[in-house]
Amino acid sequence: MTGEAVNADSFRRAWSCFGTGVTVITTPEPGGSNPGARVHGMTANGVVSVSLEPPLALVSVGHNRNSYPLIKANGRFAISILSADQEAVARHFTKPPEERDPDDGIPFAELGESLVIDGALAAMDCRVVAEHEEGDHTLFIAEVEHVRLGKGEPMLWYQGRFGRFAAGQAGDHAISHPGK
Repeated sequence: MTGEAVNADSFRRAWSCFGTGVTVITTPEPGGSNPGARVHGMTANGVVSVSLEPPLALVSVGHNRNSYPLIKANGRFAISILSADQEAVARHFTKPPEERDPDDGIPFAELGESLVIDGALAAMDCRVVAEHEEGDHTLFIAEVEHVRLGKGEPMLWYQGRFGRFAAGQAGDHAISHPGK
């Protein structure tokens, strides 16, 4: 098996073959009077469960992301694991903040000291306990202080597209890409 030289594009394409869930990472935004103005968010799939005792989670945040200095300064973030019917929420947080429509009606809910996406499959309020700068990202490891569980099917990210499980024969599942 031959390969190609590793560069940013080939590395990104290789990782696109790894299907993941979709999350929105939120952190407090300075100022603002309504929930949408009090929270900054980004869609992410670079999240990992690290430990059960204590409950630790990791999020990988690029240094060029607007969330990076906010998480670093706040020492807090929340993880909302999105359901298959929350694609509009995921797409909202993929846009640069200046291009987001404040009237998109993103539903927020309080959880511990954080605002999370209301209706998510699960949400976690997290306090940063360690930071590790690696390349152009920082790995923020945080203790999960509060959890909220919801219901539904997961949203998936595979080969650069949002998708969901589609029921197959004999209980098997396949990934479908709605609208593609």
